Amino acid sequence: MGGSGSKTKGYWPFAGSGSVDGDPTKEGVDEQSLARLRSFRCATPFVFTRRSSLYFDEDGDLAHEFYEETVVTKNGRKRAKLKKIQKNLIPQGTITLEHPSIHVDFPVVLCEV
Repeated sequence: MGGSGSKTKGYWPFAGSGSVDGDPTKEGVDEQSLARLRSFRCATPFVFTRRSSLYFDEDGDLAHEFYEETVVTKNGRKRAKLKKIQKNLIPQGTITLEHPSIHVDFPVVLCEV
């Protein structure tokens, strides 16, 4: 569903740990990142939830974008224009995926073509 890798270094257990050969005991890895790696040892590579890109407006309608039709008078002619609404929109929040997807930072090749 689009998106990029983890925004913070060491957030995902499969992301680079700071060492070249993958050994967390080598230099360049501090105690905090070692504790983080140990706590995520049985983390799953699947993603079950994501942030929605949809918004609710004042009427309770759900959409990606909202527009309002305005009538503009120019040289005696009435013309309709669409104005994008950006205020009073409430994000839908976190949604549960129907089918789990694999995290972007998962380092294993699943299928070779």
